[in-house]
Amino acid sequence: MLSRWTGSVTRMPDGSASAHRYRPKLATTLLEGYGWAKFRADAIAALTVAVVALPLSMAIAIASGVSPERGLYTAIIGGFLVSALGGSRYQIGGPAGAFIVLVAATGAKYGLEGLLLAVLMSGALLTLVGALRLGLLIGKMPHAVTIGFTCGIAVTIFASQLKDLAGLTLAGPEPGPLVEKLGTLWQAIPSMNLAALFVGVGTAAAIVAIRAWRPAWPAMLLAVVAASAFVTLFHFHLDTIGSRFGTLPSGLPHPRLPRLGGGLWLAVLPSALSFTLLGAIESLLSAKVADGMTGRKHRSNMELVAQGIANLASACFGGISVTGTIARTATNVRAGACSPISGMMHAGFLLLFLLFLAPMAGYVPLASLAGLLAVVCWNMIEKKEVRHLLTRWPETSVFACTLLLTLLRDLTTGVLAGCLFAAVLHLTGRKLANETSAAPPTAGKADRAG
Repeated sequence: MLSRWTGSVTRMPDGSASAHRYRPKLATTLLEGYGWAKFRADAIAALTVAVVALPLSMAIAIASGVSPERGLYTAIIGGFLVSALGGSRYQIGGPAGAFIVLVAATGAKYGLEGLLLAVLMSGALLTLVGALRLGLLIGKMPHAVTIGFTCGIAVTIFASQLKDLAGLTLAGPEPGPLVEKLGTLWQAIPSMNLAALFVGVGTAAAIVAIRAWRPAWPAMLLAVVAASAFVTLFHFHLDTIGSRFGTLPSGLPHPRLPRLGGGLWLAVLPSALSFTLLGAIESLLSAKVADGMTGRKHRSNMELVAQGIANLASACFGGISVTGTIARTATNVRAGACSPISGMMHAGFLLLFLLFLAPMAGYVPLASLAGLLAVVCWNMIEKKEVRHLLTRWPETSVFACTLLLTLLRDLTTGVLAGCLFAAVLHLTGRKLANETSAAPPTAGKADRAG
């Protein structure tokens, strides 16, 4: 059956001869032979990635407007399936910073059931995109568009963290649109909590310092643990995960389908399409970064099918959108991972935390998670790539169009307008350099999105 499903495959050292076959890289790895030495290397890499993913998954969930355990559900269920079924040996799946704006907007407009339904529908769409072998088309998006919407998302996420970072008290709900949000936050400056600001900025500074001093250390986890201990020891009255969300549940929920009736599926369809577009771009870009770091080549269509199945399962367990995560994938490679088993074990380590250590998360101050996300936002902005784009006016115009519309409207509008503008320039003879599929994996890409 396996040979009938995958077809005849001639394996090359970089996997390129079978790059578009529908065989998970896990199957390829096991067929090549898998011993104790590789298992040991994968286990060490998995623990390293889990330490990075633990605070980040909760922080992304909170910033997305859902409770922190939903970020862990996403990393556990989605992360396991992305690695088990995916077309990359090294891809780590889970919640990603790039989705914060979309997830928060969908949840605010349609509620949790609408959000879960949108994730479920995007999973079905991603599976369809992969099954129709459209992975290569996704990779043809102009590089200037990718950089533009990434910068726009980073700015929007940072603005959403200012309230918790400075401990501001708002008179009413926090607005969604960026300009209105900044105006409301400005009016709330007199309510600033200096202790929260100190903890938030201190967490961000500690992450940067630890990364510069000891790059191999889990900077995010160490900084958040230190902030939690500091706040507890000195009895600072700050919002924590426990005070806002209560104690995290010790285990996974029973799976169930989101509510499908009442025309809700039609209302959330635009959000599902946005999740699909961003998920395909982020996951393939992350796999491309891993290729550049290892000399391997991922199977783009199998990767999209796996991302789709992971999103379907995540929605059934109450999780949010799953995608390939660039920073965690790069961490996995640097930690010496040999196979997708590393990503599967990383999900297992996160599950162990949820089963036995979940109450400890209640001590984490929200200001420290805001500081962590501030660092993520800074890393999302690829400074070197932006400087390069600004030296060529066609790329500059496409970048600016995508960035401004992402900030002032939404991600989908920014991406569609940027691609349309790039197509018009191409038709008029202004050829754009560097498509996403051809862009080299820079250090910025490897560290940017959490």
